[in-house]
Amino acid sequence: MTTAINVLYSIETKSLTKSFGDVIAVNDVSFSVKTGEIFGFLGPNGAGKSTTMMILTTLLKPTSGQALISGFDVSENPKKVRESIGYVQQESTVDEYLTGRENLLLQAKLNHIPKNEISKRIDDVLELIELVDKQDQAVVAYSGGMRKRLDIAGGLLHRPKVLFLDEPTVGLDIQTRRKIWGYVEKIHTEFDMTVFVSTHYMEEADQLCDRVGIIDGGKIQVIDSPENMKNAMGNEVISVVTDDDEGDSYFVSEIKKTELVKKINEDGSKLTLFASNGTEVIPQIFQISSTLGIKIKSISLTQPTLDDVFISYTGHEIKNDDSGFNRKREHAKMKRLRA
Repeated sequence: MTTAINVLYSIETKSLTKSFGDVIAVNDVSFSVKTGEIFGFLGPNGAGKSTTMMILTTLLKPTSGQALISGFDVSENPKKVRESIGYVQQESTVDEYLTGRENLLLQAKLNHIPKNEISKRIDDVLELIELVDKQDQAVVAYSGGMRKRLDIAGGLLHRPKVLFLDEPTVGLDIQTRRKIWGYVEKIHTEFDMTVFVSTHYMEEADQLCDRVGIIDGGKIQVIDSPENMKNAMGNEVISVVTDDDEGDSYFVSEIKKTELVKKINEDGSKLTLFASNGTEVIPQIFQISSTLGIKIKSISLTQPTLDDVFISYTGHEIKNDDSGFNRKREHAKMKRLRA
């Protein structure tokens, strides 16, 4: 039995793999999350984010590999892991016919919080998420953002060392998302807590996280800070669209010879170039196109974003789907497989 607590890393995975029949949902995933950091798990729906999180929170057993939370193995010592974590799922778990305070009281009892501490802890988290004035209202009258804040409060009551947030702002408008980010940062500072966030929103990962792991097809593509990822792409991004739907390999090979171009992604007639000085590269692109008789329909110059980083490593964009249908279907499938 593991009893030592690793003070450097709150989360460690080593060759973590999860298969459902012939489908490999998580494929040889290894990463570490430092104690006290906000770590983002970025990827599209179906990339393996939720499956990984369900393993880390002891809801699924890995097919192979190892995962440690606060030094405890998720397979060998799940009880200790559950005592160390808070977990806020994608879909709200609050009872809408209870008041906000009654929901938290139920959570406190489920988490075996000492009776003499319950009232004070509920008061503290209600103040933290700014729902004191709404605590005696039935949740059915809460907005989506208020319900999410109450979900997060429920995950904080037992003062976990690690807080897992699975797509915490999915389905919310951008203004409400930003408010939730503010609460997460406030929680992180107030409790000096490690926070693990899965998301498919680029801006969320960029604004909220100290480091980000990009996952696609069940595999980790890269892990670094958002700033380092963007800097590694080059100072600027040049998007070029030609009149050739199939693209021109010779045109691309000539551009690659340009000294300041670090990397090129091809998508038919659209090229995405990562360059260290776009204002110098663009005239050279026009010269190459003129020499080869290739017509440029459009060209633009921007600063690199996490979208560009994701495309660079995976070759495709994240397609956001907030309908909830695919997520619910995926969760239902997992429940059947676990049964």
